[in-house]
Amino acid sequence: MSSIPIYTSVASYREWRRKAFEERKTVGFVPTMGALHDGHISLVRRSLAENDLTVVSIFVNPAQFAPHEDLATYPRTLPQDLEILSAQSFSVSGEDGGEAKEIRKPSALFLPTVEAMYPSGISQNTTEQKGTFIEVKGYSHQMEGKTRPTFFRGVATVVTKLFNAIEPTNAYFGQKDIQQALLLKRLSRDILLSHPEPEHVHIVPTARDPSTGLALSSRNAYLTKDGLQVAPTLYKALRAAERIWNNGSTKAETVEEAIKVVEQEKARAHANGIQAEMRLDYVELNNSTDFEVIDPEITKSAASPHPVILSGALWVDGTRLIDNLILGDAGSIVHGVASNKAS
Repeated sequence: MSSIPIYTSVASYREWRRKAFEERKTVGFVPTMGALHDGHISLVRRSLAENDLTVVSIFVNPAQFAPHEDLATYPRTLPQDLEILSAQSFSVSGEDGGEAKEIRKPSALFLPTVEAMYPSGISQNTTEQKGTFIEVKGYSHQMEGKTRPTFFRGVATVVTKLFNAIEPTNAYFGQKDIQQALLLKRLSRDILLSHPEPEHVHIVPTARDPSTGLALSSRNAYLTKDGLQVAPTLYKALRAAERIWNNGSTKAETVEEAIKVVEQEKARAHANGIQAEMRLDYVELNNSTDFEVIDPEITKSAASPHPVILSGALWVDGTRLIDNLILGDAGSIVHGVASNKAS
């Protein structure tokens, strides 16, 4: 039995939310697809620290999976997720740092059915879909959208629904999915949302394995023992690319450096008898404002004054891993990172 109230319908949740409005409580929101890990928990803890109440949702969204993708096999671990959430707490200090004023814990879990979220039904095939869907035009075809062309349509649709249902004061997303997070900030602005307002859609730094730097992801559960050994390759490649970008290399040279590191790691794994296949999907540098690809001859000194996104995707056996680094003033994008406009 969960210690956290669980709401499976919009109507039951809204009764709870109405009371929070009446009590003038701030509500933080962490949307997830479950299979919770320390990355999700970093978002939950940020919400606990910054809001009176915290709501977490778990919903595996069919609309963001293409027909050939892993909807059926995506990890579903609700009992463990409930245990993890129930164990979270945050102590709010009293005045002058004295004795704790209150202990905050997750306040509610929104666990809707597919039928509740898609009253008109849902197909993974976009040509068969009926009902209302949201697209953020001009910002969904680059980066991840190049490989997954229907992904952001599904994300924008489900998050709009969740924002309408939850009505959060603040919402929290991880930097690992940087294009998604920035797109959702834009969506909030473009359709004039009040809950949350665009400045209250927060991007939290990527949570990583402390020893390897691997970005934490629910899909890491798919990896074999050998796969886990090579999974940090993408992060190594991006860090190497970041170094030469900061030293004045062109965008083309920066991407080439990342590709070189991946090839070196492939050779090393083969030489050491590691049974895991790696295949680079892409490495790219994009503007953070519009996601457009940076010109190959551009260098750091000639780039836009806005931060640029160095991102990539790597297949390890049958699992697609993504990661990114923000080059420049990361603090202007990522919540809780010191802004450094001279960087």
